[in-house]
Amino acid sequence: MTAGSASNAGAISGKAKIAGVMGWPIGHSRSPRLHGFWLRQYGIDGAYVPLAVAPERAEQAIRALPALGFRGCNVTVPLKEIAFRTVDRLDGTARRMGAVNTIVVADDGALEGGNTDGFGFIENLRAEQPDWTAEQGPAVVIGAGGAARAVVVALLDAGAPEVRLVNRTRARAEELAADLAAVGLGGVTAVDWVSRETALDGASLLVNTTTQGMAGHPALDLSLRALPVSAVVNDIVYVPLETPLLAEAKARGNRVAGGIGMLLHQARPGFKAWFGAEPQVTPDLVRFVLEG
Repeated sequence: MTAGSASNAGAISGKAKIAGVMGWPIGHSRSPRLHGFWLRQYGIDGAYVPLAVAPERAEQAIRALPALGFRGCNVTVPLKEIAFRTVDRLDGTARRMGAVNTIVVADDGALEGGNTDGFGFIENLRAEQPDWTAEQGPAVVIGAGGAARAVVVALLDAGAPEVRLVNRTRARAEELAADLAAVGLGGVTAVDWVSRETALDGASLLVNTTTQGMAGHPALDLSLRALPVSAVVNDIVYVPLETPLLAEAKARGNRVAGGIGMLLHQARPGFKAWFGAEPQVTPDLVRFVLEG
């Protein structure tokens, strides 16, 4: 942070660029702290604010962004699918994911919807494990919710030859695989929960997209015996930073990647679009966000 920007930290003018994060509830979101760090770091005349919007008011709130002078906003649960249906234009990634997490108000006032969750996932893996590439072999993804969809789309877009989708309810995994096939993304195989450990055989990447292992939740019920030691293990949970899954993987010699980086990297494209600077993910940023 330069001396000039530090002296103006937190000050905004009538010309300030405004963005925010919309969700319900929203008080838990770390995004205002994250974007606020970057705004101060780059000395930008702007603000990023939390927007608590109930689902039944979400379309109205999204449509109001241009009238209120917002440059755009992030969208979090449970509003991502509503945003997908509300925006005027969708990019290809958002179409494949069926959800919008980033809205940009275009120069013509139109609402442009994108999804940067997959970008954040891939960028985090590349930052944590630079030698990893999606083409190296099959990936095993645990879970079949919105986060799993973002991860699977990102892996297939990056060149993964196969994704084995494991979920406690096989029907949900089959539904997700079918949805992705409908938008031209093949290579996804639904796996029964009882076969979850067999699915690890020959995998180059294991990703947990569930809440198992998060603080206050039970650990992921998964033995890593069949997983090659050469595989990378990623948990998108970041509270705690080292989940039981990551601790077990490290103990047996696997390379690991935590979840906080996905949150930080997914924020980069939106910040650049709204505020005009290319933000960086640094150790200082990680510490600051985790302290909040």
